[in-house]
Amino acid sequence: MDQPVLQIIVASNRPGRSGRAVADWFRERAEASGLFQVELVDLAEVNLPFMDEPHHPRLRQYVNAHTKEWSATVERGDAYVFVTPEYNHSFTAVLKNALDYLHHEWRHKAAGFVSYGGVSGGTRAVNGLRQVVSTLRMIPVLEAVHIPFLAQYMTEDGAFRPGEVSEAAAADMLAELAKLTGALRPMRLAS
Repeated sequence: MDQPVLQIIVASNRPGRSGRAVADWFRERAEASGLFQVELVDLAEVNLPFMDEPHHPRLRQYVNAHTKEWSATVERGDAYVFVTPEYNHSFTAVLKNALDYLHHEWRHKAAGFVSYGGVSGGTRAVNGLRQVVSTLRMIPVLEAVHIPFLAQYMTEDGAFRPGEVSEAAAADMLAELAKLTGALRPMRLAS
C-alpha cells in the first residue's frame, strides 16, 4: 500500500503573512515523521477567484479550469492539515472559499489544524473550521497545534521557531492523523 498523501493547506493569502513560515515548519515535521507523502498547498498560489461555478459542487460539473485544477489537487490528498490564522474570531475567507468550491473531493478524509494568533492561538478559528469540515464529511482529529502570541516565535529572517509544546502537539497530531487516515481508507475507496 502506498503512503497516504497529507496536504498542508496554507489558509492565508495576506501580504506579509506568517502562515507560510508556520506551514514550512509543520511540513518539516510531517516529512520527518515518515508517516505521509507531504504536499504543501498554498492558497495564495492557488489563487481561486471568489466562487464562480454555475453548478453546485455536489454535481461535479465544473466548467472553469481553475476549479478542475483545484479538484485534482484536493482529490490527490488522503488527509489535510489546515494552517490558519484567526481573523475576527474565525478562519479566513480564502479558506472558506477554497472549501466551498468542492464537495466529494473532501469526504472521508482526516483533517488536522495548526492555528496561530494572539492570546487564543487561533482556537476560535479552529472551532469554526471543525463545523465546516465535518459538514463536508471530513473527520477532524482532536489533536491540534495552537500557537498563541505568534510573533515571539518568529525569527528576524521570517522563520518560525516554536517551543517544545508546539513540537509535541505536532507529533501527536501527525500520529493521530495517520491512524485515522488508515481507518478511513476503505471508505474512500468505496466512494
